[in-house]
Amino acid sequence: MLAVITSLILFFAGFHGFAQDQNLSVISNTKGVPDDMKMEDLRSVLKGEKQRWGDGTKVVVALMKTNTPAGSSTLKKIYGMTSDELNKYWLALVFQGKAKAPAFFNSAAELQVFVEQTPGAIGIVDSPGSGNHKKITIDGKKTF
Repeated sequence: MLAVITSLILFFAGFHGFAQDQNLSVISNTKGVPDDMKMEDLRSVLKGEKQRWGDGTKVVVALMKTNTPAGSSTLKKIYGMTSDELNKYWLALVFQGKAKAPAFFNSAAELQVFVEQTPGAIGIVDSPGSGNHKKITIDGKKTF
């Protein structure tokens, strides 16, 4: 657990501010995640409030690092937090044993490969690209 906390602290230490908002897309593994979600449900999942999908598959959150444009937009649009606030939020959840920390990535390509290979994974990217993952609609839209 100390390793997880240390990696979260090091990860968030590199954040230098918000980039311009951009459209984001939600992608997921083909197992577990529904094809369409409401924004409030997506926020709940990405905040670690939901641990399992309807079929029982464990939820695995994948995010871009907050110092990337997509990561910065995710902070604003999903979490409504600064990098420091998000760091404290996840540290508290992990420390209390309520959730597993998200996997963070430097590139959308790395995140997409992780999502494709991890049952129950859901991630936020600036471009969904192609591959063996689902593109999830949020409130009926492909981007938000």
